[in-house]
Amino acid sequence: MSDGKIHIIIGSDHAAYGLKEAVKSYLAENGCEVIDVGTDSEKSVDYPDFGMKVARMVSAGTIQRGILMCGTGIGMSMVANRFPHVRAALCNDVYCAGMSRRHNDSNILVMAGRIISRELAYEIVDIWLKTPFEGGRHQGRLEKFDCIPGLDG
Repeated sequence: MSDGKIHIIIGSDHAAYGLKEAVKSYLAENGCEVIDVGTDSEKSVDYPDFGMKVARMVSAGTIQRGILMCGTGIGMSMVANRFPHVRAALCNDVYCAGMSRRHNDSNILVMAGRIISRELAYEIVDIWLKTPFEGGRHQGRLEKFDCIPGLDG
């Protein structure tokens, strides 16, 4: 995808549906191309179904960045981090969002729909998108992820 736009895949469960819709609109208003894999309402759903859709695309390299949301963010984090090459970071504040990019090169941002406000979510997304990975000693640490037994990566 070389059209110059930032492409982001986004998904949530019912608990974070409202926040997902707000963040999706915010991203689009700020020039991002957003792929929404659901859910489509506040009707109860199973969060792994949506976490897997996002993580699978990021893991395959089909899209570079994803955003996931559920009530606490914990479940989505657990699902996403089971995929090779995914570095999902649960960030409910701007400091963690920046550090997850700077030191960990996170490629999936996870937020808690029942904990953070829309305004804070927008700040977190901004920092996460704008903060570069520092590389250096942090790159060597990330390379160790691919050596974990049992991973396909």
